[in-house]
Amino acid sequence: MNLREKYLIPNDSIITIAGTVGVGKSTMTNALANALDFKTSFEKVDKNPYLGKFYDDFERWSFHLQVYFLAERFKEQKKIFEYGGGFIQDRSIYEDTGIFARMHYENGTMSKTDYETYKNLFDAMVMTPYFPHPDLLIYLEGTLDQVLERIQERGREMEKNTPLSYWKEMFHRYENWINNFNACPVLRINISDYDLIEKEQSIEPILEKIGYFIQQSRRWKSRELIK
Repeated sequence: MNLREKYLIPNDSIITIAGTVGVGKSTMTNALANALDFKTSFEKVDKNPYLGKFYDDFERWSFHLQVYFLAERFKEQKKIFEYGGGFIQDRSIYEDTGIFARMHYENGTMSKTDYETYKNLFDAMVMTPYFPHPDLLIYLEGTLDQVLERIQERGREMEKNTPLSYWKEMFHRYENWINNFNACPVLRINISDYDLIEKEQSIEPILEKIGYFIQQSRRWKSRELIK
């Protein structure tokens, strides 16, 4: 019996990993995909025509960047469901509007008109009964000190040179976002409770929780359809 069968995780499940920079979303994505024999879906940034321009001028390019991300994530989400599931997704479509676009608007690097246009577009595309939401969103959380330590450890120069105030703001925005998120079931996992790099077996307690959450969610959906 493989791990997917052991923990009653359907082979068409779609699981999204969310959390602020530094919590280990990519590590979790790969570990779950390997354990369950699922495919992965990672954010594609190498062909983004706006990313470089955005870092040079937030105010001019923030709207363009967010619309580009929305379109790409929407296409990726549709592709995953049309494929038939069996995917682990690194970062969700919901974070773009709930955190990044909103942050640009509130910080003055996106106009009110652009923000409202973006949000209306997001709501029309995503917040409808027809959009294929994931079976489960796994939110990785830790303390601000843990997040800052991990950012320093992985050594990306752009991140290490980013002001501390930015990471503090991002951390608190993520916490506020997840506390109000209800687009799909959420499993919160503390990054102190496992070590996927040194102890591969620490994935099994996570798989057990995933299986339970997805089973409960699908039972609820079945009851709703019967009503």
